[in-house]
Amino acid sequence: MKLKQLVFYIACLTVLVAMPGYAQDVLPECPKPDKHSSPVYPSHEMKQLMQFVSVDSPMPAVFRNTTENELTDPAGSLHPFWEKLGALDRPLRIVHIGDSHVRGHVFPYVMRCSLEDDFGSKAVENIPVTYQTSGIARETGSSGVVYHILGVNGATCQSFSTPEHIRQIADLHPDLVILSFGTNEAHGRRYNASEHTAAMNYLIEELKASCPDVAFLMTTPPGAYVRNGRRGKIINPRTPLVVENELKFAREHGIAIWDMYDIVGGKQRACLNWNAAKMYQRDKIHFTHEGYTLQGLLLHEAFIKAYNHYVATRLD
Repeated sequence: MKLKQLVFYIACLTVLVAMPGYAQDVLPECPKPDKHSSPVYPSHEMKQLMQFVSVDSPMPAVFRNTTENELTDPAGSLHPFWEKLGALDRPLRIVHIGDSHVRGHVFPYVMRCSLEDDFGSKAVENIPVTYQTSGIARETGSSGVVYHILGVNGATCQSFSTPEHIRQIADLHPDLVILSFGTNEAHGRRYNASEHTAAMNYLIEELKASCPDVAFLMTTPPGAYVRNGRRGKIINPRTPLVVENELKFAREHGIAIWDMYDIVGGKQRACLNWNAAKMYQRDKIHFTHEGYTLQGLLLHEAFIKAYNHYVATRLD
């Protein structure tokens, strides 16, 4: 036998003798404590950084002359709400009220589902929302976001300000109320800015009286067409007036507002953009499922960007 083969056989025999009598890996010994290092746990700042929520822009490429998709809140009226959202140690309730754009459920339901993806959905039962169902979420009692939807076809700020609606909202104990009105106000041929302002003020004051600690977020209408005799449908010329009045009201009362109208193109392009993307229904007032889905995604993007901005300011 050659020398190399003999050495190989001896080595194999040594290994076999050393092996235990069963086919299981030997458990490693517990490592000795490292006396020269210590674990580093997340700092307060790192924990805040971990609160950031990623969000992408859903703006279609076909949309032209759009603006930055952001909330406007110079008074910081949403800061207490962002603080609660960051802690999320109880059910945090949002009530989204408005006209038929809200009543269709798609626009606010996309927002609701997106927030549940971001912050968890344990606070509500998994019951899909459709046009035929209620938009009121069924709570489980767990901590998390609870998003209720209360829309009424044809509603304006004035028509929504009934004791029944105020009581229904108050009974839901909201931390934030999102108000989406303006389309029906703009369809009034005798639109009066002063009357509109008075209606917004009354609704807000009634909600404040019933829900003292609630925060508010207003949204402007998306833009619509109106009939004009033989000319057929034209872009509603009163929408910019309604939007400007809502922006002025929010500014003077320190209320956060999301100007969807300007973000998707404003007076020059909003309606043309919706039309180019084929997101209007035949009446060119209401939207397709894709149109309302986009509105929900845009609101979610602006909402999360505002929340992330608040988290970032806490790090300064």
